[in-house]
Amino acid sequence: MRARLVTLLLVLTLFAVAAPAEARTTQTPAERAREIAAALARDPLYIDPAYASALPETMRADVRNKAKALGYPVYSVVLPLTPSDAFEGKESTVLTLVIDALRRPGLYVVVDGGSRFPWYEVNELPQLDEQRLSATRERALDDTGYDAGPTEVLARMYELLALPALPAATPTSTDRGDRRTGDEDHEDAGTPGWVVALGIVVAGLVLLVALGLLIGLLRGGGGRPRGGTGPRREKAFNIPSHVAATVAAERRRRLTRETTAELTRLGSELAALPEATGEGVRHQQAALDAHDAAGRVLDSSEDLVDVVGAMVLLDQARREYDQAVAVAAGRKADEVQGLCAFNPLHGRSLGRPTQVEDGGTTLTLPLCADCRRALERGTAPASLPGEDGPYWHGDDLWAQTFFGNIGEDLASAVARGEHRS
Repeated sequence: MRARLVTLLLVLTLFAVAAPAEARTTQTPAERAREIAAALARDPLYIDPAYASALPETMRADVRNKAKALGYPVYSVVLPLTPSDAFEGKESTVLTLVIDALRRPGLYVVVDGGSRFPWYEVNELPQLDEQRLSATRERALDDTGYDAGPTEVLARMYELLALPALPAATPTSTDRGDRRTGDEDHEDAGTPGWVVALGIVVAGLVLLVALGLLIGLLRGGGGRPRGGTGPRREKAFNIPSHVAATVAAERRRRLTRETTAELTRLGSELAALPEATGEGVRHQQAALDAHDAAGRVLDSSEDLVDVVGAMVLLDQARREYDQAVAVAAGRKADEVQGLCAFNPLHGRSLGRPTQVEDGGTTLTLPLCADCRRALERGTAPASLPGEDGPYWHGDDLWAQTFFGNIGEDLASAVARGEHRS
């Protein structure tokens, strides 16, 4: 009897502890957005209770004061984002729903409390220049250390926005190791949350490899040759093949897991779409075709490039789905840029497609900011690696079409089995 009572008390205690969390997770996205909007109406800086103890009032006051100095409304949101929360871990969803709930003009900025990459959206403030905002965000990330918290990055971003122009960069603020490749411009705000999360993981792996390289260069060599008087020669550092294979395998596993989750999620959303009419039929069918193609590629994938191909098709399906939903609602969907052709893991392309010329051949490709800058400098972009250098050195469907950016429809090619040749 005593054992039963102890068990019952434990169950009741666990239920009492879990109940508040369960109440929070059962909120709809709109309810959670209204909750945040109500808090922003009182205080333009919203800090989720999960970070209340980690962000002292001095840091919060710094953000408030620098935002207030801009002279226009700024609403800052710091909260944890996970795939299981009300917003499915997507900063773009937070921005859209909070703006809709608050219905006030202003600059809206959201940052995952466990990260330092602010996402933003401008609502009814025509005086704000998109290029200036994007450049300021980039510079704020450069000026703050990799271990800076979200409020430090926000404060620096607002401080820079208040200046007439961005000051010249200092030597210490360049080439940050934690800077994400390509998807740092605001255009990546439409990137799926799972792509962004993967990008952060990949950046972390690259940082670890770079650190190992530096340590190897510093420690290698052991001194001068025996009996010699020549200059000291450092021993070259080579990443062991088994380590490189482990990193590549983990990278592929993570992307496969995230892509599979998005495939299931989008499949459910497509199944719930009402019967379309008119222009919506085309978008709905295109979404279904791309979704089906993504599943085929994922099922038969043999390497990282194949998994990225599935991710690209799934991103295409998501964009067509959004168009179908917009048509059904009688509105125009927001234009979302495609993924970077040199490396889709970089995120969204920036601005108009870029003309790439070589040997009398000209290609027009969507490129992220970093790849575009690399071409302008005359250096090689950070391509998605294939079996022998950049993936486009291969002869598969992805190389022949630059992931569907040249040639005919990618989903149709997959339906014909061309991805297996």
